[in-house]
Amino acid sequence: MALLPTKPRWLGLVLLAVIIVMLGVLPWTVNNYWLRVATGALMWAGLACSWNMLGGYAGYINFGQSAFFGLGAYVTAFLMGDPFGLPFPATIPAGMVVTAVFALIIGAPTLRLRGAYFAIATWAFAEVLIQFASAMDFTGGIGGIGLPPYLNERFFYFAMFGTAALTYFLTWALFERSRFGLKVKALRDHEPAAEAMGINTALVKLQTFVLSAVTASVFGAIFAYWVTFINPKSVFGGDITDQMVVMVLLGGLGTLWGPAIGGVALFVVNRLIWMYWGDTAFYIAILGTAIVLVVLFLPNGIAGLFARRKNDALDKVLDKLVGSGEGGHS
Repeated sequence: MALLPTKPRWLGLVLLAVIIVMLGVLPWTVNNYWLRVATGALMWAGLACSWNMLGGYAGYINFGQSAFFGLGAYVTAFLMGDPFGLPFPATIPAGMVVTAVFALIIGAPTLRLRGAYFAIATWAFAEVLIQFASAMDFTGGIGGIGLPPYLNERFFYFAMFGTAALTYFLTWALFERSRFGLKVKALRDHEPAAEAMGINTALVKLQTFVLSAVTASVFGAIFAYWVTFINPKSVFGGDITDQMVVMVLLGGLGTLWGPAIGGVALFVVNRLIWMYWGDTAFYIAILGTAIVLVVLFLPNGIAGLFARRKNDALDKVLDKLVGSGEGGHS
């Protein structure tokens, strides 16, 4: 009886292994330009996944994710420059800690809000950081701040690849295969009912918020070292979060592989437009069109076309949480 569901699972594992092998050998099969495109695609796939943790699985639409991306970037830039001069690997944990502290401070009050109120609060936080970074001398102000150059495209490719792979593994382990993930989905579907079943929804939301923020900060750190120069708009800008949102919506909100599909697809389209037309203004129109098409024809995203239909009704989620079928209790 287990043969039927097992076959597609093995097919999926084989496909995943093939993709990993192809990504592993890619740096030796393409030139530097396409390697940079692949590096950017991996970054956006990872960022979309980090946003999906809170926006997709928990149902809290966060318009301030760029704030955490920028924090990771600025901590790395600050610690690698004078007077500290730390090596790049040492700056990543520092950025994660700083981001986690900010996420705790911001998340504790704002996660009491829902819907548009939460979205506006997170957007305002990112805007505050833009103004702060623009006004402070130690951030370089509007002029930005430079980092020591390291001209090794393969290093940055594998840094993005490894971070994206770890992000998706954590998403799979925590949100698809654990009790924590069931709690997150339960509060997304009906938060009062989840609380009535004994779930500490405030704690679960805060944990998800911090995890989402910290993963975004790692990508920000790698991005800063990769491009060797950042300014407030380039890492805190609202368009960064906007792209994450559209990528997740296009790929599939609250799914594991949806952010990867949407992130890679939209970033590659962006690069192709720049390569052939020399201007990415048209990309904004494509983003708007993508939103309209997704809302009208693909409410579950591209991933929804391939995923098996699942009954995710709240009562079944809660039934798994309390393990009603384990002891045979009436």
